[in-house]
Amino acid sequence: MNWIIGAVCALVVAGAAYRKKSLTRSGSLAAVLMGTIYYGAGNLFWFGTLLLFFITSTLLSKYHKDRKQELEKSYAKTGNRDAGQVLANGGIGMVLCLGNWIAPHPFWMYAFIGVMATVTSDTWATEWGSLSRRPPRSVVTWKVLTPGTSGGVSWLGTMAAAVGGALIGLGAFFFSWIAGLEGLGLFGWMMVGLVGGLGGAFADSYLGATLQHMYRCTVCGREVEVAEHCGHATVHSRGWSWMSNDLVNVLSSVIGGCLAIVLGIILAL
Repeated sequence: MNWIIGAVCALVVAGAAYRKKSLTRSGSLAAVLMGTIYYGAGNLFWFGTLLLFFITSTLLSKYHKDRKQELEKSYAKTGNRDAGQVLANGGIGMVLCLGNWIAPHPFWMYAFIGVMATVTSDTWATEWGSLSRRPPRSVVTWKVLTPGTSGGVSWLGTMAAAVGGALIGLGAFFFSWIAGLEGLGLFGWMMVGLVGGLGGAFADSYLGATLQHMYRCTVCGREVEVAEHCGHATVHSRGWSWMSNDLVNVLSSVIGGCLAIVLGIILAL
């Protein structure tokens, strides 16, 4: 029955997101598959956390969208998420959910909240940080960067990342209580979300500033994540050719999840 409930709920949410152009067709199919597994193999703790990330991130992507349109031309991914982005954000969590279904243990839950806090913190930092009146700075050199440059951080974006991660922790406490799961208290879950989210978000920025494959526009000179900008093909600027934005998201999620496991185990002692 849980698998049926998960499939129906995922279909409703993905269908609504597709109509609102928050998901592409491939993104909707990936979301249905993911949501079904999250609830079927898990429970409200897993599905609710995923939904909390998706809804809040979608709403933030629509907030002041007119002011973000120019910057979005530099990003490999925009608010209209495809299957690759959906799986990069929630695929690891799906694997963790299946792991807990096969061999239940609290560290699966800690890792999951760290992963979801990372993708939430990263998304919130991007959406809020792009509205900052001050230009971002490189997370590596602290030099001022052009808004939208990968690897840039700002105080507004950092605060948004912290709030996003803590929110996932708050949601973890609430959903675990509703599902009748034993585990960390409110403070513990919020700390796991905060630390995992911030750690993963900064890892994402660091990888974006050092290893991610970046291009340079031959017209405006801006460093971008896309192969075409200003109507012309861009040229390779830096980074490893196979280190895509989606792979950076996956690696940073792993880091955030590992931090959450360590902290969760310590707080549970």
